[in-house]
Amino acid sequence: MTPVLPEECDVLLRDGGIAHIRPLRPSDAEALHALVDRSSERSTYLRFCTGGTGTAHSYMDRMTGPGYQGRALVALLRGRLAGVAECVGGDPGGRGDLGILLDDQSHGHGLGTVMLEHLAHDAAEHGVKEIVADVLPENRPMLKVLGDTGLRVTRAYVDGMVQVVISTGATGELLARIEAREHEADRNSLAAVFAPRAVAVVGAGRAPTGIGHRVLANLVEGGFPGPIYPVDPHAAEVCGLRAYPDLASAPGEADLAVVATPAATVLDVARDCARHGVRALVVVSAGFAEAGHGEQEAELLKICREAGMRLVGPNCLGVADTTTSLNASLLPRRPRAGGLGLMSQSGAIAVAVIDRAAEVGLGISSFASVGDKADVSGNDLLEYWEDDPATEVVALYLSSFGNPRRFGRVARRVSAVKPVVVVKSGRGAAADRAVRSRTAAAATPDAAVDALLRASGVIREDSVQDMLDTARLLALQPLPAGRRVAIVGNSGGPQALTADACEQRGLVVPELSPATLAALRSRLGPAAALANPVDVTADGTAAELAGSVTAVLADPGVDAVLIVYTPPFGSGLAATREAIDAAARGAAKTVLACVAGHDGLIGARLPSYAFPEQAVHALGRAVDYAAWRSRPADPPVEVPPVHTATARRIVRDELAGNPGGRRMDHDAAARLLGCYGVRVAETVTVTGPEEAGRAAARLGLPAVLKAAGPDLVHRSEVGGVRAGLRDAAEVEEAYRAMAERVGPAMTGALVQRMAGEGVEMIVSGVAHEAFGPLVMAGMGGVIAELLADRAFRVPPISHAEAARMLGELRCAPLLHGYRGRPAVDVEELEANIIGVGRLMDDIPEIAELDLDPVIVMPSGAVAVDVRVRLASASPLPSPYRRRLR
Repeated sequence: MTPVLPEECDVLLRDGGIAHIRPLRPSDAEALHALVDRSSERSTYLRFCTGGTGTAHSYMDRMTGPGYQGRALVALLRGRLAGVAECVGGDPGGRGDLGILLDDQSHGHGLGTVMLEHLAHDAAEHGVKEIVADVLPENRPMLKVLGDTGLRVTRAYVDGMVQVVISTGATGELLARIEAREHEADRNSLAAVFAPRAVAVVGAGRAPTGIGHRVLANLVEGGFPGPIYPVDPHAAEVCGLRAYPDLASAPGEADLAVVATPAATVLDVARDCARHGVRALVVVSAGFAEAGHGEQEAELLKICREAGMRLVGPNCLGVADTTTSLNASLLPRRPRAGGLGLMSQSGAIAVAVIDRAAEVGLGISSFASVGDKADVSGNDLLEYWEDDPATEVVALYLSSFGNPRRFGRVARRVSAVKPVVVVKSGRGAAADRAVRSRTAAAATPDAAVDALLRASGVIREDSVQDMLDTARLLALQPLPAGRRVAIVGNSGGPQALTADACEQRGLVVPELSPATLAALRSRLGPAAALANPVDVTADGTAAELAGSVTAVLADPGVDAVLIVYTPPFGSGLAATREAIDAAARGAAKTVLACVAGHDGLIGARLPSYAFPEQAVHALGRAVDYAAWRSRPADPPVEVPPVHTATARRIVRDELAGNPGGRRMDHDAAARLLGCYGVRVAETVTVTGPEEAGRAAARLGLPAVLKAAGPDLVHRSEVGGVRAGLRDAAEVEEAYRAMAERVGPAMTGALVQRMAGEGVEMIVSGVAHEAFGPLVMAGMGGVIAELLADRAFRVPPISHAEAARMLGELRCAPLLHGYRGRPAVDVEELEANIIGVGRLMDDIPEIAELDLDPVIVMPSGAVAVDVRVRLASASPLPSPYRRRLR
């Protein structure tokens, strides 16, 4: 029997439940027969097209017997086999026959759809082009499942049956449908966390200092409207509520259980929760992976997954939701209600963020402290907050990514509708000490994080203070329509600092229109400065300051207004704040203030910052985010036909005798890159001076000679490159001199004809174990490391994204003609970036790849130096196979 999946996995279903999917085993025979016995006659008739269950039982014996030739998988719900799906036959390039049988009680939860997704994906990986299902016309539910997957489907009536032919090839529609199904499932699974009907607190002791008691007290004081069940065998009453010795004694079922017992007891508590239908656990208890007990944490997760429970934590602070009056946490104070969805891996930082947010007028919609993050992660919470009406801005404090590639996909979708602000700890350079190329040295994990977040439209901040400054502007004000800022204030010095900060941040402080200047002139005294910044002077009244704000808001050349007020001058702090609030209330443009020394809010929705740099930083982030969100969607990535199968064969052959990895020789690397349309200079590998001379004469002169050898990485640094060699004799002499200078490390040489004059660039890639591939483009040649002029992206990369990469470089003017030099072929350079990204994405065994340099000429681009290092690697998680990490 051939298993269908390379590994087992857990999958969220439409109702938030969890299914365990794995290959069918011979030992499943008894469970398969039990599935048939539980199935109605109609279900077995629709599946097997015959009455009774005899045929079904016989077929289950064949499926688990030694001669079975299909690929099959089963789904388990709460430990019971609830579905079986198979693809029978199907040679590479051919068709397979599809069959699915589900437990009657599992219909309508999306189980059939997810099994079909996995079956089709596996068939595609085995080279099966199509799978065929013969369905009775009255089996409308199955016809709907087959038609709604997002795969290409055709139907025909054959001998009284509906023959459904499903193409296994992945499509954009399939990915969109999978993401929509993931979103629905994630949101429904977390409803038990943030909107439970009833909550149990297990370990709710009588001691006020105990963590269980504190969680229970917060639930009670927070006004949670549903039943609360304290569970403590040693107490009759806790926090004024009747306590129960165990969950079985509680008068009702709890959707959410908060576990606050010693770590040694948590597994038994989790099993008890599973028996009593709890849908989600929040484990505040410590003593798991963070204490070196990873196996205990893994067992806890297994218990939760088998029972269909989501798990927050362990070793966490708890959860809160202000819209449902849920405060199942250890927070010292009840969170203020507001529009910020907050996740933190650090409990201590979460407390500081929530307290500081309240101080500056920013409230919380819901909050999760995820601790060890065994299950519920930032990805899940993004899915929940995406269409949560109470959440206006998402803020995440992360120390790690569980599934970075999925994070990127989800965050991009969420960022398109509401801002996501992230603080990611761990920017240090202690990443990969054993890198072998300059690209790997530059492409640190932090560079990968930056590229991932940039591509997703996520706003990355360096500190919690910056995160809160940016989040409150985004939560309380409309997005700016552009970069043009009007500055209005009462003191020249702070306004000058503000204007300088705007310029440094890429914001524009434009001249005001004649109509605006006239309006200001009519409102202000003769000492006022009317040019932008507008200075009403220290004697300016609150009314004059407010009138100036009104005037500049009406200027069509202004996108945002930044008010800079230094108290107590003018009419004083209180009167001026009231006037500013009145002038800005209801404005369609972005308005923010800097009131020297005062952080907080003016009125209900106007953020105020203590220092100009704070305000400008937040405004700059908002402007950049608005620009990202408003730009047209990039067209789908289009690349010339690639030869993925050939590329994989080349890599497989290279690794066959070197399973630990190896550096490819130039010829093999050039063939590999050619599969993806990357042009490499014609090169001849030689092992002696006379052979080098003959090769140069054949390729054309002038020639370039480069030392070759498995240990030569930066050959130019050891005198391993000679250019401009004019004849064969000069090439031969250069070879002899080079061999003497480089020594035994030189095992041969590469001979090329000199490329035409152009701009030297580098295009490269590196595979991170956690993040997957990362592509770099920048200035190439010997000074590349000195200038560090480079940009990073996570593939796949579109033409528009490749153009943006190049546009970020300081050397970009060289590509478009600089001081009389001709413009070069940027389009082929972009094609190289796209091709390298696609290659890195398709072939995870490529650990490092360097095209350094690529000579970009007015008519073409050619890589003249190529290095590729291979290493064994596991396949990257496929976005087409739904699974919980």
